Amino acid sequence: MVKLNRRFSKRYSAIFISLFFVSIFSFAFTKSDVYRELARSQRLINEVYKSLITRYADRLDTEKFTKIVINNILDDLDPYTVYMEEDEKESLDLLTKGKYGGVGINLGVREKKLTVISPMDNSPAKRKGIIAGDIIVKIDGLLTKEMSLDDAAKQIRGPKGTDVILSIKRFGDEKLIDFTLTRDYITVKDVAYTGMLNDETGYIRLTRFSKNSGPEMRSAIKNLQTENASRIIIDLRDNPGGLLQSAIEILDMITPKGSTLLSTKGRLPESNKNYISRKEPMLDEDIKIAILINEGSASASEIIAGAVQDLDRGVVVGTRSFGKGLVQSVYGLDGSGKRNLKVTTAKYYIPSGRLIQKPGYIDDEVIVNDGKEDSLFYTIGGRKVKGGGGISPDYEVEMPKATPLVLECWRKGLFFNFAQERQHRYDSYEDALADVTILDDFKSYIDTQDVDVNTEGEKDLEKAREKILSLDSTNIDLTHAFDFLETFIIDHEAILFDEEVDLLKRRLFLELIGIMEGSEYRVKESIKDDPVVMKAKEILQDPIAYTSSFIPDQETETISN
Repeated sequence: MVKLNRRFSKRYSAIFISLFFVSIFSFAFTKSDVYRELARSQRLINEVYKSLITRYADRLDTEKFTKIVINNILDDLDPYTVYMEEDEKESLDLLTKGKYGGVGINLGVREKKLTVISPMDNSPAKRKGIIAGDIIVKIDGLLTKEMSLDDAAKQIRGPKGTDVILSIKRFGDEKLIDFTLTRDYITVKDVAYTGMLNDETGYIRLTRFSKNSGPEMRSAIKNLQTENASRIIIDLRDNPGGLLQSAIEILDMITPKGSTLLSTKGRLPESNKNYISRKEPMLDEDIKIAILINEGSASASEIIAGAVQDLDRGVVVGTRSFGKGLVQSVYGLDGSGKRNLKVTTAKYYIPSGRLIQKPGYIDDEVIVNDGKEDSLFYTIGGRKVKGGGGISPDYEVEMPKATPLVLECWRKGLFFNFAQERQHRYDSYEDALADVTILDDFKSYIDTQDVDVNTEGEKDLEKAREKILSLDSTNIDLTHAFDFLETFIIDHEAILFDEEVDLLKRRLFLELIGIMEGSEYRVKESIKDDPVVMKAKEILQDPIAYTSSFIPDQETETISN
């Protein structure tokens, strides 16, 4: 057997790509013409493929070669049209089933080590004593050092009732600790947190759209109604989406019955659908709503935000969303269920007629262009809203950018590592808050790490020095000038901790509360000074500001922090 290199695979798959698109995107419009072109191309593809497999000088690995060719055919399409084998379909199954067989661990990589970020509540891992910060050295005797995060997760997961042995290195213990965990069904939790921000404003953080999203959102809304919430913030920031049906189910809870929520349009008749709210909403129309989005909000998140905006049901706050508005369908390829093609079959259009998908998702050369999309649309109340992909918020509020030292500590996992070691000193999070030595100790900890902070202007100075001194490396005055500037930057880096102490403290204590109290408490703490949440709360509390948001031709307000 020979290993197929990239150049070889690209060269030969180009043959298939050309033939494939000649047939699929020919200018024949009738079904009979399409199938005739398809049959002709298939015969040619089969002949080329057969010749390569039987005549190529080296013996080809048929299975690997076929997969490479298929993937290269799909390369020129959108990134969501993919060929999937059985083990690659797991994330899709997770969304559709809402559960998996496992032990309930949120995994991450810290300093190239497989680390427990947190055990899930009431999971086998939690019950057996796995804690945040534990390093998983072995899984069933296999070293994790060479495993990817996905490979490790697959190794830990398995059928309910089976056992997996995790060999753990824990801070303060010299020897590995073996935990035998019996796998159970782990339910995916989509609502990360729900609670009241004040006497009248409720808050819900939704992290994905799986089979469980609808029931969890219904429960969250009921809880807020019990607390007499008259205003509700739904936080969809960094929510990548998921199941369309879950988004429709949630919109049914918050939009008037009979509202057009979404339409999908594709080439096949079954791809063209209209979605209309069928039930009386859980929330009366006098309940004010704010939807939070950012550039990480995609797909189903954009359906929610876009429908709420187009129906003038609430305000959208944050930054422009990702712009993923393509519908995928999964087709089995060989009847075994092991090989599937996930293919984009339609596009999402929200009530105003806007296309969510941002442009540039596919090579224009391989499609027949039907013309440009409109760029200006109107809500049900006559407000102008922008097209062009993604959802533009009614109130644009940006999160503060991370400062240099905070960013470097986050990248290196120093907040998590220090918090994980420090937690053992405290009986409760309140004890940590009362510790007056913690910041000095964190500063000393940073000093022991290889922290390379790129302050503003440092890279520009390096480039300028290299370029100018290449013209005259003997000029002593220039050399001294650059040395002076470098010394200035080094001196400035030395005082960064004092300049950023409040932000460093905030990040550190968020890690501590997450480790000691759980992810829900971390979310609860993080939103207390979140500028996007604060702005949404301010708008909802101000009847004039909220009502005026729906008056036609209002300009978008921009706030930078």
